[in-house]
Amino acid sequence: MTLFGYRVPMMSSLILWCLIWEIVGRLELVLLFPPFSGVLAALVELVQSPKFLAATWTTLTTFCIGMALAIVCGIALGVLMGRVKAAENLLGMWVNVFASAPLSALVPVLMILFGMGAKTIVVSVFLFAIWIIALDTQAGVKHITPSLIDMARSFGAGRRDVYAKIILWAALPEILAGIRLGFIRGVKGVVIGQLLVSIIGYGELFELYSRSFLMEEFWALTIVLFAFALLVAELVGMLEKRIEYYAGVRQ
Repeated sequence: MTLFGYRVPMMSSLILWCLIWEIVGRLELVLLFPPFSGVLAALVELVQSPKFLAATWTTLTTFCIGMALAIVCGIALGVLMGRVKAAENLLGMWVNVFASAPLSALVPVLMILFGMGAKTIVVSVFLFAIWIIALDTQAGVKHITPSLIDMARSFGAGRRDVYAKIILWAALPEILAGIRLGFIRGVKGVVIGQLLVSIIGYGELFELYSRSFLMEEFWALTIVLFAFALLVAELVGMLEKRIEYYAGVRQ
């Protein structure tokens, strides 16, 4: 990053915002923003508490189940729309609608269908993540040069081999991009589901801290969620860079 002709580290922006946060908290200009140093101290205590560990287990379990279902179903749906024109015409509009719709409004409806337990959180994560994965997978499948598939068939590859060894590998860059975005949307889904419907996991902690005006703990938990989403996105992004080779050889 370049600022006024000088090269500065990317972390400088984060450090600057932390300093501004600390100053605002020290001046007590806004009740909802305690000093950043207090938030860090609360974070250290928070991650050691049994209640946080139990909430983390609940949140991670529902998140992983929902994301696993979203990845499997999203890739399958994207491949179907990318390979079958009738499926694209029939499902494409609905996938785009759900990808751009405010899904938070549907979460209370899920409570009626699945109750107020972990099932609702799993379905929330699934609905938030699947559509972007399907759309990116479809884009990747459509970018595959038909000659690759024709070549595989000329060497005796069956339908299963074409999909497993040609289509999925050639579309892998877009699939991983969709999964990366799906993870970020899935984090939104698990938090919104826990806050609006099932007050369990992190949702229970957010409810407790906000009602008790424990803002240091509230922001510490928020930082944990932001860090988790960023970490997952970066890990998938690193995997994307390692398989960029397939984006070039599929042409």
